Amino acid sequence: MEFSDTHCHLNFEPLRHDLKGVLERARQQGVVNLLVPAVDLQSSIEVIEICEEHPNLFAAIGVHPNSSLSWKNADRAEFLRLAQHAKVRAIGEIGLDYYRDRAPHDHQQMVFQEMLDLAAESGLPVIIHNRDATRGTLSMLWAWQDALKAAECPQAQHPGVLHAFDGNPETAAEATRRGFFLGVSGPVTYPNAKNLQATVSTIPLDKMLLETDAPFLTPQPYRGKPNQPAYLPRVAEKVSALQSCSLGAVAQATTRNAARLFGWSATD
Repeated sequence: MEFSDTHCHLNFEPLRHDLKGVLERARQQGVVNLLVPAVDLQSSIEVIEICEEHPNLFAAIGVHPNSSLSWKNADRAEFLRLAQHAKVRAIGEIGLDYYRDRAPHDHQQMVFQEMLDLAAESGLPVIIHNRDATRGTLSMLWAWQDALKAAECPQAQHPGVLHAFDGNPETAAEATRRGFFLGVSGPVTYPNAKNLQATVSTIPLDKMLLETDAPFLTPQPYRGKPNQPAYLPRVAEKVSALQSCSLGAVAQATTRNAARLFGWSATD
């Protein structure tokens, strides 16, 4: 049984100082491919360097909304150059965050649009961060996808993933109808996450990805510890219960979805 962790910050502590052990524990749990997203230009360079050293690691580059004040117009050319790297499979994590509110909303929106334009120019899918900003995030995202469709870009059919999805069933249905995947992570395992569990039970398996967001969003029963990719099967187990299907079916579908979106195979 194989899994893909499509969102883990392996360049963050405490994972980075024990990367060999983190990857070995993941391998023992069947986690075969891992995507490492960046949050700014410097971390984009870092995650590529880490991924170059391991055949089953892949990178996403971009500017997180909480890091959007780091953006400089001169960075655009460097991001375009990095997007051509063989290890880079997505633009992310990008989006809007009105919960932390570490940058003015209009500035976040400007940088988000820059990142969407980067994705369109590079042909790479997007990894979308949204916290307390659903209306603004989806408005910009749908407009970007509609422009791709109008330009007859194949990318419009499988444009990306809504990371750590916590929306309602209606939003989930609209996103999947548009071809987006939905990322399911540790909070689905929390006993009090009834609304999220109800939503996840409605998501088609062929539109779902599994994530840890390590070292964050640690699933039950490991809450209180830093998250790591080896814990991903706990998320899959909860999904299998909510979907009334086998763990193997969840593993097979989500691993296939990850390969389809990010262009790798289970043997990479």
